[in-house]
Amino acid sequence: MKLSTKGRYGLRAMIDLAVYSEKEPVSIQSIADRQNISERYLEQLMASLKKEGLVKSIRGANGGYQLARPAIGISVGDILRALEGDLRAVTCPANGEEGNGGCENADLCVTRYVWQRINEGITHAVDTMYLNQLVEESKKLKEKGQVQPAGCQG
Repeated sequence: MKLSTKGRYGLRAMIDLAVYSEKEPVSIQSIADRQNISERYLEQLMASLKKEGLVKSIRGANGGYQLARPAIGISVGDILRALEGDLRAVTCPANGEEGNGGCENADLCVTRYVWQRINEGITHAVDTMYLNQLVEESKKLKEKGQVQPAGCQG
């Protein structure tokens, strides 16, 4: 599985939002400047995140974006699914992952267990990491003077 820029940039934007929006809404421009992401692209990402109930927008002169719920309640999986959709690395009809068609070789196919385990591993990893944990990691790096560069691809 390879994440697109939507997932990578969206996760960075959500971490930024969690760090800076505790007291007041954060503007798209300020996130874009700190994360070196185009404002136009960031607006598209925020629209998807808002649609999924992860962020809320505040209108007005001091408007911007805030998390729609506490960072402790937003998993990395929530964010990535909102931006990327399905996170499965491989779909297998024998595991009921491609509609109702099934697979004529399901009883003989051993590889389906490989795909199932890979998908379960991805799901477990992203659904057990929360935004508040990433914020804490970000704070630790800042304290050590190891700030992630804005152009970092991670």
